[in-house]
Amino acid sequence: MANPMEQFEIKTLRPLDAMGYDISFTNSSLWMLVAMFTIAAFLFIGTARPQLVPGRWQAAVEYMYEFVQKMLDENVGADGRRFVPLVFSIFIFVLACNLLGLLPWVGAFTPTSHVAVTLGLAVIVFAVVCIVGFVRHGLHFFSLFWPKDANILLGAFVFLIEFISFLSRPFTLAIRLFANMTAGHVLLKVFGTFVVALGSFQALPYVFGVLPLAVNVALTALELLIAVVQAYVFALLTSIYLNDAVNLH
Repeated sequence: MANPMEQFEIKTLRPLDAMGYDISFTNSSLWMLVAMFTIAAFLFIGTARPQLVPGRWQAAVEYMYEFVQKMLDENVGADGRRFVPLVFSIFIFVLACNLLGLLPWVGAFTPTSHVAVTLGLAVIVFAVVCIVGFVRHGLHFFSLFWPKDANILLGAFVFLIEFISFLSRPFTLAIRLFANMTAGHVLLKVFGTFVVALGSFQALPYVFGVLPLAVNVALTALELLIAVVQAYVFALLTSIYLNDAVNLH
């Protein structure tokens, strides 16, 4: 049986070195570029000729943008409108990477199946949250970790727990996306191998291969759903974290 982890192997397409650092162009880099060009084409087609009565492409772009805008309105409030471009960019990039990784027969690679990529996105979110928090509130931002009207002993204990929890946000945000995408692709690979292996039996191959094939079709549909849901969850948690920086509780 083929190793289901081979699909996550980083392959160097063009070796590059900068001051001793390896910045080679890899298959992960390639598919992130493909995702960006796909997004650019989608946005260009949808907004090149805006109409009062939108067509399908324009309606799709407007719906996705308004979806993110509504998410920030609900979780951050009116001040969240300034962060719509950031959250929308993260959402559509994660969604494109997730969906492109499901393309068959073209050697597609899922960048979000690597924790280095998801952690990079999560660190960007974490950095923005910290910058916004300190710019808007100064040192008062630390009150986010201190329970109101708590005594010194209890307050110090809760502060430590809340501060550690805050620092763990980029890791939990990154691992959640990475783990879901990796697990789903491993299952697809395993059951896809079963289809080939069991379907190669000499006697009635369709009998032995039909069950894993049906399971693989169902898993593909589930993985499509997970790809969308994980992009939504990443954007939703980003808006919730921004709310903490904008509106201290």
